[in-house]
This record gives sequence, structure tokens and C-alpha cells, in this order.
Amino acid sequence: MQIDLSGRVALVTGGTRGIGREIATTLSACGARVAVVGRDADRAKEAASAMSGEARGYAADVSVTSQVTSLVESVERDFGSLDILVNNAGLTRDNILLRLKDEDWDMVLAANLRAAFASVRAAARGMMKRRWGRIINISSVVGLIGNKGQSNYAASKAGLIGFTKSVAKEFASRNILANVIAPGFIETDMTSAMTAEARAALSAQIPLERLGTAKDIAGVAAFLSSEHAAYITGQVFVVDGGMVM
Repeated sequence: MQIDLSGRVALVTGGTRGIGREIATTLSACGARVAVVGRDADRAKEAASAMSGEARGYAADVSVTSQVTSLVESVERDFGSLDILVNNAGLTRDNILLRLKDEDWDMVLAANLRAAFASVRAAARGMMKRRWGRIINISSVVGLIGNKGQSNYAASKAGLIGFTKSVAKEFASRNILANVIAPGFIETDMTSAMTAEARAALSAQIPLERLGTAKDIAGVAAFLSSEHAAYITGQVFVVDGGMVM
């Protein structure tokens, strides 16, 4: 099965590193023109320059609604449309509940949940006119099962699932599909610094006995962006090596 995204324009938030960069790279390799979004303009431009096809870097703090609106307007002006939206940007401010500060809660909810709301609202207008769209929100298994010390993060990722299902129902008649990818433990800068013992203990929780890679997530994102997924909406794709069943 070959995925062909030629003629499509994709916007990937948090696209300068990790999962977001791999998704942007994969969509580009499938033929999409890609808008790579990050907080730092130079990093966004650098990431875009490494893509195989046409790509541009954009700087935006997606937790700020006005910046999201301007971002979407810029992408539609520069590329002529916006067909695929991947909300990947997010952050953590971990602490046990009794030590969690109001600002830690607000910051995480703004970056992980409100940003997706603002991005979808802005992008959906053009998608509705063109009667075609793909919205992919990156959640987490933590949004399904919770995690100690991450009540704010878990709440934001669980909220993203409910939000996506509602969006899927609202926009289905306009051929706009909305789905969620919920990654498990993925190889990141943080996990690369783990000791061998800690990595072994973590892998032991996973039936496939390994951590996932950004490519594991990007492949699912490419599929959901394509016509192969034309009858799939409102679903949560758990990509965790079987950890959560």
C-alpha cells in the first residue's frame, strides 16, 4: 500500500523535533507540502529545509489563540490551502497533585488542549469550504490510564480525546475526518538518558519488549492523512507496543 499525499498541504505543530518532526518528514516524503511549526523560527526553518519536498517553517506559540489564527492564515496564503492538521505540540509540568501550582495546570491545559481547539477552529473554515480535511490530534496513553504526578497532563490528553470525537461528529458531513493517536513510551531525548536497568524495567511493561520510535507514530499519521483512511473518524489509535489493552 502506497500513501500518496500529492496536492495536499499539511500543518504540523511541534514539528521541529521528536514525534512532530518525524510526522512532518513522513508527510513530506509522501508528497505533501508541509508547514513546520515551532516556537523558534530558526529551528522551524531548519527542520523545513531538511524535508524532501516543499516545506516552510513558521514560528508560533500555539497556546496563544491570536498567534494560531495568524499562523493558519499565513499557511493558507503561502500554500493556497490547508488540508491536513496535526496537533502535536505539547508540554509537561509534572508534580503530585498537592504540589501542583495553578500556573502549571493552566500552562499544560493551554498548550495541550486549548491550542488544539484554536487550531482546529481556525483550520476547519477552509476545510469546510473545500469539503475535505484530516485532523490528527496527538494524545497519549496517559490520557487513557492516568499517571501519578501527571494529573494536568493526563487531563489535557483525555480532554483531547473527547474534543476530537465531538469534532468528528460535527464535521463528518463535510468530509472532514478527525482522529487521535495515543502514543505509549516513545524513544525521546529523555528516554535516551535512561540507565540500562531503567530501560529494561520500562520495556518489561510492554509486550513487544521495546520502546516505540517516532517512525511508529509517523506511519499511523500518514495513513490517517490519506484516502486509505477515508472511512475512519472519531477513533483513538493506541500505538504503544501492546502496553494498554
